[in-house]
Amino acid sequence: MKSSIRLDKLLAHTGFGTRSQIKLLVKAGSVTVNGKTAKDSGQQIVPERDNVQVDGETVRYREFVYLMLHKPPGVVSATEDNRDRTVLDLLDEEYAHLELFPVGRLDKDTEGLLLLTNDGKLSHNLLSPRKHVPKTYYADVEGAVDESDIEAFAQGVTLDDGYVTMPAELRILHRGDPAAGDLSRIELTIREGKFHQVKRMFQAVGKRVVYLKRLSMGPLKLDPQLPLGEARELTEEELEGLRQHG
Repeated sequence: MKSSIRLDKLLAHTGFGTRSQIKLLVKAGSVTVNGKTAKDSGQQIVPERDNVQVDGETVRYREFVYLMLHKPPGVVSATEDNRDRTVLDLLDEEYAHLELFPVGRLDKDTEGLLLLTNDGKLSHNLLSPRKHVPKTYYADVEGAVDESDIEAFAQGVTLDDGYVTMPAELRILHRGDPAAGDLSRIELTIREGKFHQVKRMFQAVGKRVVYLKRLSMGPLKLDPQLPLGEARELTEEELEGLRQHG
């Protein structure tokens, strides 16, 4: 059975104004449902079945939206902030009314993949501690990252608050030479999301992360063609992969 929704809620969700503004649109005769002028902004609509138009423009209703954002540094992973720009400030105006939120968070100075949606169930599944959804990061690290670090991360390291991390997979792309000021380049896959976890894991083995970028979350990989600070909607294939993972 297909679910119904109030006409004013549907129109608010698709960007046609507040409920009081929509009431005025209905009163003015601007809204039609299946070709008939709507009389009541509270009437029930089945979005998949009913044809709703505002001033002749067909309303396209989508309950959920899923965006991949290439988060830049200097922006906070929040829906609002009194001091800094948020990831929502980077989105086009067409998404402003959809009440999107970031799935998890990236530190202010960290860049890379961030999923934005208004689908609370998918978000909950992806963030559930029981799911252990893998997240892969690229990092530049001060210090010579070596086999002992690979082993330590595979065992789990003790953070500054005494928490012992789950086993993590560390791959060394380039072993730096600290004497020459040369940074190590690594990729790290973790299966939990403690506060500043990647930075604190390297701190636990006497090294310091100076640049951090998230490359993937579960099966979802950052699109290499997506410019820093830009967002795009997920493809059906990407979304299906996430749903299966979540």
